[in-house]
Amino acid sequence: MPKKDITQKEDIQLLVDSFYEKVLKDETIGYIFTEVAKLDVPAHMPIMYDFWSSVLLGTTEYKRNPMDKHFALNEKEPLQKEHFDRWLELWFETVDELFEGATAKEAKTRASTIGRLMLFKMEEAGS
Repeated sequence: MPKKDITQKEDIQLLVDSFYEKVLKDETIGYIFTEVAKLDVPAHMPIMYDFWSSVLLGTTEYKRNPMDKHFALNEKEPLQKEHFDRWLELWFETVDELFEGATAKEAKTRASTIGRLMLFKMEEAGS
């Protein structure tokens, strides 16, 4: 059965929920979310829905600066290339399991760009 593309907020919610389900259990990066950031998952998920909806669907609900939280996190636990690589691997895996099409491809492209930019900024902040 062919997969559908990401076309609406419900698709974003499925993608983000499925991704975080993997991330929180992951041996490489799970602890960053659960122990270092002490992520309040129920409060965090709507923020992520809005973020990815703005990135992929052009909605305008997301009004935050994603770098601020990551800089604060990086001060507690320096984020490494291996962390970003694993985050991206899990994102790609989740997108590919659930969706196909132009927006699904864009979800992977944008995540790659975001990950590279964040890693660069974290490395710059540490030097």
